[in-house]
Amino acid sequence: MIVVTGATGNVGRALVAELVEAGEAVTAVARRVRNEDVPPGVQAVAADLGNPETLGPALEGAKALFLLVAGEDPAGILRRAAAAGVARVVLLSSQGVGTRPEAYAHAAGFEAAVAASGLPFTVLRSGGLASNALAWAEPVRRHRTAAAPFADVALPFVDPADVAAAAAVVLREDGHDGATYTLTGPEPTTPRQRAAALAEALGEPVTFVEQSREAARAQMLQFMPAAVAEGTLAVLGTPTPQEQTASGDVERLLGRPAIPFAAWAARHAAAFR
Repeated sequence: MIVVTGATGNVGRALVAELVEAGEAVTAVARRVRNEDVPPGVQAVAADLGNPETLGPALEGAKALFLLVAGEDPAGILRRAAAAGVARVVLLSSQGVGTRPEAYAHAAGFEAAVAASGLPFTVLRSGGLASNALAWAEPVRRHRTAAAPFADVALPFVDPADVAAAAAVVLREDGHDGATYTLTGPEPTTPRQRAAALAEALGEPVTFVEQSREAARAQMLQFMPAAVAEGTLAVLGTPTPQEQTASGDVERLLGRPAIPFAAWAARHAAAFR
């Protein structure tokens, strides 16, 4: 049994599907998850990573755990995983732990807890997700506009499907214990280029509007803490060379090219119509 936390999110949902297709028994975990939210045959268990005690039923019979950075007690989560007999942990962390550890201290704490747990583990450090473009869905549907700061700063955003596929590999295969992989898209693209790719997928013009840093920060503060907003803006506006470079780890793990943003946009065009 493989336990997938965050099973209703962009990565988790795709990972559950990957594992089911590979013939694995899967338990899908999220704070609010129902049997109708997951593929047939998948066990859905509601639990909260912020309260590790709720994970008991989900971990029964588990051989591997896909873990998100969520909650404040990673050691408590991992103690329960070890007690349940989990033999492998795959942590979905952030590329920022390697490039800006001071801004990503929460994720760094999870990585440290996993490394100290005594369990075999692999860390996946994800770059920015292509699915972040879904923040444009409503303005594109209503006004055919897309707004973002730093219009011409390029980053290699990664398709959540590639993150899920990489997670499926390291959850199921030996040879990845103690490894840290950085998952990015195949090439850097700018917000202006991503809006153009979305327009091409829709077959209609989409007007790109460059936001000021202040306007973008105010928008981010509606759904993320100030420190996270500042860290995100720093990555988007003044990325390090490492953050701007495609890592190649997706290709190495999957044996195929990473999915470009344009392909993600084409696959999800319906969300913007």
